Amino acid sequence: MSTTQMLKGIIDGCLLAIIKDKEVYGYEMAEKLESYGFHSFSEGTIYPLLMRMQKEELITATLKKSTAGPRRKYYSLTPKGDLELKKFIERWQNLQSNVNGVIQQYTITNGGNQDET
Repeated sequence: MSTTQMLKGIIDGCLLAIIKDKEVYGYEMAEKLESYGFHSFSEGTIYPLLMRMQKEELITATLKKSTAGPRRKYYSLTPKGDLELKKFIERWQNLQSNVNGVIQQYTITNGGNQDET
């Protein structure tokens, strides 16, 4: 399974978390994801997700002047988006715990040697 397949759905929650504290524009989100180690997400990948989240009323968008070129679209969380972020965090923590349990058991069962292929 590729990293991209594993990240489907997870990136939505990450974007909601990035938007939570302040209005953010698309390029800034791509930079933030990059700073957290998500190297495969460009603006071109993020914008369709943002448009979908906007249609789902999880975020709103506002055009604002930019000091460097055309106006930028800034995104902020709606109350519905905030609730979705809380649900995502709860689901993520549960999933993380379950996966860690499986991996720990695998490591114990295989004596820590993960290269037994």
